[in-house]
Amino acid sequence: MDAAHIRNFSIIAHIDHGKTTLSDRLLHRTGTIATRDMSAQLLDAMDLEKERGITIKAHPVTMLYKAKNGETYELNLIDTPGHVDFSYEVSRSLSACEGALLVIDAAQGVEAQTVANYHLAAKQNLFIIPVINKIDLPHADVAQAKRQLEDVLAVPSEDAIPCSAKEGIGIEDILEAIVARIPPPKPTGERSLQALAFDSYYDTYKGVVTHVRVFNGEIKPGMMVKLVHSGQNFEVKEVGSFNPKPYSRDKLETGETGYMTANIKSASDVKMGDTITDARNPSGILPGFKEIHPMVFSGIYPINTADYEGLKSAMGKLQLNDSAFAYSTETSVALGFGFRCGFLGLLHMEIVQERLRREYDMDIIATYPSVVYKVTLNDKTEKEVDNPAFLPDVTYIEKIEEPMVKAFVICPNENIGDMMSLFSEKRGALDHTETLDAKRVMLTALLPLNEILIDFHDRIKSMTRGYGSMDYEHEGYQESDMVKLDMLVNDEPMDAFSSIVHRTKAEGRGRSLAEKLKEVIPRQQFQVKIQAAIGGKIVASESVSAFRKDVTAKCYGGDVSRKRKLLEKQKEGEKRMKSIGNVNIPQEAFIEVLKS
Repeated sequence: MDAAHIRNFSIIAHIDHGKTTLSDRLLHRTGTIATRDMSAQLLDAMDLEKERGITIKAHPVTMLYKAKNGETYELNLIDTPGHVDFSYEVSRSLSACEGALLVIDAAQGVEAQTVANYHLAAKQNLFIIPVINKIDLPHADVAQAKRQLEDVLAVPSEDAIPCSAKEGIGIEDILEAIVARIPPPKPTGERSLQALAFDSYYDTYKGVVTHVRVFNGEIKPGMMVKLVHSGQNFEVKEVGSFNPKPYSRDKLETGETGYMTANIKSASDVKMGDTITDARNPSGILPGFKEIHPMVFSGIYPINTADYEGLKSAMGKLQLNDSAFAYSTETSVALGFGFRCGFLGLLHMEIVQERLRREYDMDIIATYPSVVYKVTLNDKTEKEVDNPAFLPDVTYIEKIEEPMVKAFVICPNENIGDMMSLFSEKRGALDHTETLDAKRVMLTALLPLNEILIDFHDRIKSMTRGYGSMDYEHEGYQESDMVKLDMLVNDEPMDAFSSIVHRTKAEGRGRSLAEKLKEVIPRQQFQVKIQAAIGGKIVASESVSAFRKDVTAKCYGGDVSRKRKLLEKQKEGEKRMKSIGNVNIPQEAFIEVLKS
């Protein structure tokens, strides 16, 4: 189709503002999906996506729409994930578009991720059409949502289209606005093919299927193409589009979105955001490419050591469908053979673990998540450390820097005090506050990534009774007083419980771990001491008392010195046993502590 009749757009919104329902409704209204094939959350392919109501992978789909002016247009929708962990995927998808629908819930108004995604779209110079969804709800406040659009995002409220994706109200207006307001794609003017690879997935029969947006030239079967950043050449086998199932086409032309297959065996060969060009006559590189780097690391081990090979092959398969997930082998004294895994963020980590359990039927245990620290040694060499076991000795370290995030928290006015105390508890600092309306404020704070890993989001939700929302972006590194906390059981370090923590938090964390270990370590014939240590300094200590045998039972009277003699003899035996006895901590004990 000629470029003047093509419109490329995506839908951006905060989690649960009706983005996937709206895309379902657009597919139905344009006749892309027959009524009998309709189902809720049609573009969410995974059970996990349907259950949690979140989009994990971007899904492109091509629709043909006959507008009121009688012309037929090709509308390419790229459904993007809403969660902050996948923001790079969102920015890649947005760079394949000329416009975006910004969906706002009429009942909840502008939320933290609405603001973040709006800024992402504005940075890419996209034309934004605001859509106020869920106007059919009894507590919907359209006027309030329009006010927030103007005050928070500086978007004219008269441009907003009221709709209800669930009831199908206003869908026609949205389609007409896409045709009228979003500009058609323009060729870049390069001499040959220029296409953006914005996503990929692995197909057992075809190999890696790459999602592409053609900016210049055309791509068709039989062509030799070059992936610029990975530097490899491939022959194109098939091109096509999605509706939402893939169907093949003769070629993809300037402005069109679809897929290509080219006998690519590994997902790591196709980097997200890579430029695809003609191998014989290469053209310039499209801007905005960056390598995906994992931000959060955790060890994943099979609960039954016999499952190690099974887990290894499951991770290999999972990596084919998720290029952001990285893993390498590691061993632990306590947990045996396992893997060190890197994730984009906490939700990504949760999703990967859940997929391993469900799709591959693996029983796994994960160690305490950690982030990547930059360690500068005395000889000025820099080292990146993601595992406490690899932290050099404190005498060789000049400084440790930890990753920081800028967090945007939207909460009701009455919770400002609670939020500020939460920030200070997490070693954060409030940067500034912004009033959104009479009831809500947006707080911007600088926090260490390490502190928001575990319970930060849950705490915000419980403090604000569910009305708070948060989003964050990475804000570089900052020098910090970080130390390695070791857990010792009978003077033996337990590597599974080691962690890198801030000096002020080390004692509290050590004490809570020691108390937990005291509960789960079985009693021995001798006393077992459990200690938390920073270097050579013990910061917390607990002990598991020994089984007692009443050696004085046979002593029935006579002088007290006979009793004392028996107790002294027992004491000597205990001492000898303690020096040669081993404490065997059962696997269940490790799992119990790591779960908590």
